[in-house]
Amino acid sequence: MRLFGGEWTRRELEAHTGRVDQVAGARRVLLAEGPGAGSEAVHVRTGAGLSLWIHPSRGMDIGLAEFLGTPLCWLSPAGDVHPAHFDPSGLGWLRTAAGGLLMTCGLRQVGSPCEDEGEQPGLHGRIHHTPAREVSVQTEWDEDEYVIRVRGVMEECRLFGENLRLTRTYRCHAGTNRLDIEDLVENIGFHPSPLMILYHFNLGFPLVSPEAQITFPSKQVVARDREVPVEGYGEWQRPDARYTERVYYHEELETAVSRTWARPSARISVNNPAFPFGGSGHNAPVRLGLSWTADTLPRLVQWKMPGAGAHVLGVEPANCHVEGRAEERRQGRLQILEPGESRSMRLAITVEALNSF
Repeated sequence: MRLFGGEWTRRELEAHTGRVDQVAGARRVLLAEGPGAGSEAVHVRTGAGLSLWIHPSRGMDIGLAEFLGTPLCWLSPAGDVHPAHFDPSGLGWLRTAAGGLLMTCGLRQVGSPCEDEGEQPGLHGRIHHTPAREVSVQTEWDEDEYVIRVRGVMEECRLFGENLRLTRTYRCHAGTNRLDIEDLVENIGFHPSPLMILYHFNLGFPLVSPEAQITFPSKQVVARDREVPVEGYGEWQRPDARYTERVYYHEELETAVSRTWARPSARISVNNPAFPFGGSGHNAPVRLGLSWTADTLPRLVQWKMPGAGAHVLGVEPANCHVEGRAEERRQGRLQILEPGESRSMRLAITVEALNSF
């Protein structure tokens, strides 16, 4: 394992520590106050600078993520909220959406509230507010590599209705700044079900700044709303209270076969030339990359919102658009998961300092 500028075997590292948790690991905690009281979180540290909080009570999504003590993501005004406070109707999702590095939207509805075949699904569906079952946190040696895994199972089901299961596994290695996400969605029921899923990654201050360079894998960009100009979609700006959100669809994605997944994948990157490292006063170039399997997530949605108090760049691999399930069905884009059928999604986040200091 490479750690702290050197190469270490398992026994060498164990000789230098009382517990490996001293340098890397995962710890389960229970939140004790406010709207989040009673919800569970898992704090993961890779030892190479990447630190993040996974929330089993909130769809196994990721809250605060940091690199060398500096935040990478945006947090919503709601903060940590127990899923018991969730209102699934209309725009109620916005009152308890936590922000953080990842909010998952779906599994049967993404985007605008609508009416579809006798149902009235609200904004972005239920999965972000669904507590996980069978939660496990494992740390183990694989020869001289220390592996951290966090796993959970969410179910979206109702009597006489849908029965979908999402199994999510996070995996990272001590000494690296890469997080792998593996999702498996299964229709364990006996009737076909719509499948809509979107991975709402929220990048924020100070990673995204006017100096940041954002690289998208698209050959064409289309604004969701006709009155919104396409120009400037890849630029950033300082907070502006007058700014209203803009949504873009990135089309004709450039892909390559991933050596890790052996599947077509797409990638975006955010380069910040002067990323501040904690309270050190030192700035250096940093690159964050996000890759995903483009065969099961062929869409890329961008949410641009450099407003005051909502200063966030959303990059959102998906299998759908964000006008809601009724519009997806009307356009002939709605994916259906047949009984016994499954879909596998893979994503990876990497963070790297481009200069040593």
